Amino acid sequence: MFLKEIVLAGLLLIIIVASVTDLMIDFSHQVSLLHLMGESLVILLSSGGILYLIREIWQRKQENQSLQTQLAATRQDLSATQARLKAAGQQYSQLIQDQFAEWQLTASEREVALLLLKGLSLKEIADLRNTLEKTVRQQASGLYKKSALNGRHEFAAYFFEDFLS
Repeated sequence: MFLKEIVLAGLLLIIIVASVTDLMIDFSHQVSLLHLMGESLVILLSSGGILYLIREIWQRKQENQSLQTQLAATRQDLSATQARLKAAGQQYSQLIQDQFAEWQLTASEREVALLLLKGLSLKEIADLRNTLEKTVRQQASGLYKKSALNGRHEFAAYFFEDFLS
């Protein structure tokens, strides 16, 4: 997950070990103070780099855990919302069926009515039901008459207008 940071920290650790070894050897050979200070600076900077990488890895791990927690909560919320929407859809479907029953629509008129509510054209409904378009037109006229609504737009509005307010 944090492979680049770990590899970089490993390289810095190797540099520190090599520099400390070299510093000890140089110190025993009484190398100039300026050279020893340069190697000490390399050790110090490498150590700072390792500490910085460790802090970055830890922060990313914390952020990752936080995001995982948020994701789990969001999935749970989504699942609950989907369940509520499904229940509401079933209730709405039942209300539509109850209204069809109140209007005393035939089975064919109910089927045509549902397809009209889904937005299909009379030709599409005829093709889907393997009937003539004229038959579908007569069934649609029958359901408009029984519902006392003037055509497809009023019919659709009857069921959908409450959603718009």
